[in-house]
Amino acid sequence: MKKALNSNIAKQSKAPLFDILLDHAKRNVTSFHCPGHKNGRSIDENLKNYVGEEVFKFDVTVFNEVDSLHDPVGPIKKAQELMSEAYGVKHSLFLVNGTSVGNMAMFLSACDSGDSIIVSRSSHKSIMAGIVMSGVWPIWIQPKVDQNLDLIFSVTYDQIKEALDKYPESKAVFVTSPTYNGVVTNLRKIVDLCHKRGKIVLVDEAHGAHLHFNDNLPESAVDVGADLCVQSTHKILSAMSQGSVLHFNSKLIDINRVKKIVSMLQTTSPNYLTLASLDLARRQVFLHGKESFDKVIKAARWGRMYVNNNIPSMRCFTRKEMQNLGFNLDETKLTVNVTKTGLSGNEIEEILAKEYNVQLDYADLFNLVAIMGEGSTKEDVEIFVRALESINKNYHGKQKNWVLKIPSLATEMVMRPREVFLSNNTKKVSLKKAVGHVAAQTLTPYPPGIPVLIPGERITKEICDYLIEMSSKDIRISGQETEKLRMVKVFTN
Repeated sequence: MKKALNSNIAKQSKAPLFDILLDHAKRNVTSFHCPGHKNGRSIDENLKNYVGEEVFKFDVTVFNEVDSLHDPVGPIKKAQELMSEAYGVKHSLFLVNGTSVGNMAMFLSACDSGDSIIVSRSSHKSIMAGIVMSGVWPIWIQPKVDQNLDLIFSVTYDQIKEALDKYPESKAVFVTSPTYNGVVTNLRKIVDLCHKRGKIVLVDEAHGAHLHFNDNLPESAVDVGADLCVQSTHKILSAMSQGSVLHFNSKLIDINRVKKIVSMLQTTSPNYLTLASLDLARRQVFLHGKESFDKVIKAARWGRMYVNNNIPSMRCFTRKEMQNLGFNLDETKLTVNVTKTGLSGNEIEEILAKEYNVQLDYADLFNLVAIMGEGSTKEDVEIFVRALESINKNYHGKQKNWVLKIPSLATEMVMRPREVFLSNNTKKVSLKKAVGHVAAQTLTPYPPGIPVLIPGERITKEICDYLIEMSSKDIRISGQETEKLRMVKVFTN
């Protein structure tokens, strides 16, 4: 365990929010508060028979005993303080709308309307929401494509330095690390560089809530001094879905502004079971994270080695390979390249689900992504790789000449995305006639899942040609408003 070693184990063994809710549930209180199911009485019988009735007693509303997420003074406040101590940061704020709302909050907290921010084009879709709401000028960094591994990387130190040199007026830098594939950039160097230049560092660490608690994993954003960092505690640790945490560790941002913005973005009716699960997930990973993730890492390494040694048509890249490329790797993410099978990752994902009862988190044309978490076991990995082995023997596709590529995305930002997004002055034009217009919508082909059009930027011929090619191959393009992408929405003066 990294900085968490300095915390008090006896103190971290407590779970104040969970304990309060458990005590309340055991008292069988007569409910005249929301929600309407009244401690589970009116819950559908099919659901109740499967999950039991007791869990619904945790579904309460705001009152003094259980505290308020928007103005915590009791058990929620204590639970958040324990979270911040466990991660070694100044403040931690519970999120019940997932990391997406944390990403939006980081933009609104760090920047004023009209500020510019450096951000990778490969960031999560919630980043566009943050850009639109905050009214910033995005300075896009072109993602690096590795056609040998069929991967798209996040930003590097050199790319950040180049952007800062070119745009010294930028207020902040936004980094996604780890990526969906577990690839981690050199955050320590990036943070040091940015802080020397007085820039704010925001990190989407949705897939890295566990990194802080095991020395066999890459460094976490909380360990290298990021100003704001948001983590999906539900993705890898044991919190319920939508349970995330925003960590604050900044001298450049006002914590009271952050709190007000987070409150503005979150529901006034938070799910207390989700909140309690955040409290318990923190306690669990603090007390047992080193031991539990040692087992997960060992199982992942076994699975990676098995695929590479026994399934000739499939391959997992290794941590050493990532380090040789200047990155690091969270080994609990298993990315399996399947291009030599002649089948797409999407096809194999469907076979795994229907015939082997193995459900992946993500797949594209080239890769399968198996995300391991605190509850994963070696037995799970064995089931997965044996299924892959069986598919390798029983399914054979025709070799395809797929190539992972993206067009040049360093296009001219003519207007702020907010101005265009909120405007009704738009029209549709043919893709073939869109060159030179200002885009008024976001278009994202899957794969690779990177937006090639952003509201407010000039549409180039290269981007039009790319979109036409993708559409002709029946590649799904998120954001299109018709069954076939033939028209694009543009801004009109």
